[in-house]
Amino acid sequence: MLVKQSAEEFCKVLASDATAPAGGRVAALSGALAASLVAMVCRLSIGRKECEQYANTLTDALGKTEALSASLLRRVDLDAEAFNGVMAAFAMPKGTDDEKQIRAAEIERAYKEAVQSPLSIARECRDVVFFANKIVGKANADAIGELGVAGQQALAGLEGAIMNVQLNLPPIKDEKYKREMTDRVTGLLAEGRKFQHTVYKHVLEQL
Repeated sequence: MLVKQSAEEFCKVLASDATAPAGGRVAALSGALAASLVAMVCRLSIGRKECEQYANTLTDALGKTEALSASLLRRVDLDAEAFNGVMAAFAMPKGTDDEKQIRAAEIERAYKEAVQSPLSIARECRDVVFFANKIVGKANADAIGELGVAGQQALAGLEGAIMNVQLNLPPIKDEKYKREMTDRVTGLLAEGRKFQHTVYKHVLEQL
């Protein structure tokens, strides 16, 4: 499991010629790092006198972002499993018409599964930047830089995951499914960028 490796080992795997895709894994890790930073900011804020009135908001954001970090870390390896499903489908026999039909159906199913993996990463990265935005102006001012980096990291994970969704859509024959997924990622991206803009604007105003 990549998530059990050191940062140095992880980077070496990414830099290698391994066939497993790296983009989705990096997007998931980016989101996990962002979620952990938001949790850190919450911890540095809870209990401080100037943040007392926001204690409930900060405590809620802490619990949610810790859960998001754990989930996104799991998705670092789950994303590779989805890719393996596509490769397995292409390796199925295609000597007869029946085999070709079964193989085509399995390839379609595998690509849809491959779309769901980065879509889940994108959704959770959107949630991370939502919580970063939610605690803007309510958190420890000394941790403003960490909150800003969290917003940037979450948006990077979101945009990278959406790119992977878009890369996996063209081979799918189900046009209704493709339209639904396109609409979904368009909405996630718009929300994520709006939330991140608020975070970034707040950070700049504090400089």
